[in-house]
Amino acid sequence: MIKFGILATLEAKTGKEHEVAAFLKSALPLVEAEPGTVSWFAIRISPTIFGIFDVFNDEAGRDAHLAGEVAKALMAKAPEIFSESPKIEKVDVLASKLG
Repeated sequence: MIKFGILATLEAKTGKEHEVAAFLKSALPLVEAEPGTVSWFAIRISPTIFGIFDVFNDEAGRDAHLAGEVAKALMAKAPEIFSESPKIEKVDVLASKLG
């Protein structure tokens, strides 16, 4: 049962919106290699605000994701493409329906 999640919000620097979108799309293969990540979504909330929402069966999967390649790439790119540090929150999943 899915109980754990991450909600991250990211604000693109002016003129960097396309780079943020491309970066998020390019992260998919990295996430697909993570066995503990059940589902992962890269979303656009507004022209400059993006998000990542992902879910996990256990806290170990969530912790592995937070220490994984996507997180490392995100933090490395942050000063270049984001107007502020990504806001990353651990969340509890109360109910879910997948596929």
